[in-house]
Amino acid sequence: MGQTKKILVAMASTEYSRGIFDFAATLATGLEAQLIIVNIINSRDIDAVRQVADMGYAVDGDKYVAGIKDARQQEIEAILRHSTFPKTRIQTILRVGNPVDELIKIAMDESVDMVVMGTKGRTDLQHILMGSVAEKMFRRSPVTIVSYRDAAQAEKLKKRFRF
Repeated sequence: MGQTKKILVAMASTEYSRGIFDFAATLATGLEAQLIIVNIINSRDIDAVRQVADMGYAVDGDKYVAGIKDARQQEIEAILRHSTFPKTRIQTILRVGNPVDELIKIAMDESVDMVVMGTKGRTDLQHILMGSVAEKMFRRSPVTIVSYRDAAQAEKLKKRFRF
């Protein structure tokens, strides 16, 4: 493995986003790497909104997507405002699609060397050890993946697996 110059930061809209970004920024600082922040709006969610609209309910799928993109961009900007990582070394990508497919496509298109992501997505169900996107990424990604765990997640896992 060569030098790590580009790190993709997979950020879902969760309470862990700040920690994932801070962890990736720490890695990128030490490696003098660029960060590519990626947030994927799941097309499955968009399809569900459009199905509701097709049933006659007053829901505008395009406005929904625009609203979600705006909200997620604002979340990312809020995280970046509190970061000392150089903004000139950060790129942000927001897309709609299948999260796993889009993350892998972006990783390959952008020639990233590493992906940093959390192990939990939006649901954070206690009985599930790893979210489905994280699990699929670990199985399919041609790029090294580093999983982030905050202190609370780490403690839960330690308690669960004490022998």
